[in-house]
Amino acid sequence: MPELFDGSHPNTNQPKRRPSPDEYSEVLRNERPATSGFKSFMPKPFAMHFDTQSTEEHILLLLRRHPITQLPWIITAVIFAFLPLFLTTLPIISSLPGNYVFAAVVGWYLLLTGFILESFLSWFFNVYIITDERIIDVDFLSLIYKNVSSAKIDNIEDVTARSGGALQSIFHFGTVFIQTAGQKREFEFEDVPQPEKVTRLLNELILEEEREKIEGRVM
Repeated sequence: MPELFDGSHPNTNQPKRRPSPDEYSEVLRNERPATSGFKSFMPKPFAMHFDTQSTEEHILLLLRRHPITQLPWIITAVIFAFLPLFLTTLPIISSLPGNYVFAAVVGWYLLLTGFILESFLSWFFNVYIITDERIIDVDFLSLIYKNVSSAKIDNIEDVTARSGGALQSIFHFGTVFIQTAGQKREFEFEDVPQPEKVTRLLNELILEEEREKIEGRVM
């Protein structure tokens, strides 16, 4: 007599549950989700998405260059902001008609505003993204053009972090070098905060990808 099966028996053909990143990543487990969009180290960013993100893909870490690396243009902007106050006191400038001086000052500050806006947007939109499936390097070149490169986690062959010098040691930032077997052979996450932590996360993701293949969890 054939054996009868009821609905209580497990279906071995069902795909295994994919673990959450906190289950296999010690780095993410110890990090709180980032709620501010203006940080340079943003683990598990809240309500953030990008253009080519798939439905089942989750952003694990978003990186920008360390804020300290933006000091040169910030200092330049501050100096240029006060420069007209000094120049207008010079005899050769003060002897010009008032409407000429006013127009020159307005033009100066318009150019300065454009410089500040361009510098800020370049920092804000040049990002490095690590998801549970791939790494993404977004190079923001202008308001109408950007270059996006990506590589699957299972194509990563080597990850190293490099930092040197007093400034990088004090403020704890550096560059993460990623060798891949994809079309783009090398990715550089330049001047990112906590490069050792970024390296550890990538190595954890590589190990998880290997476990998925062994356990047959690859979709």
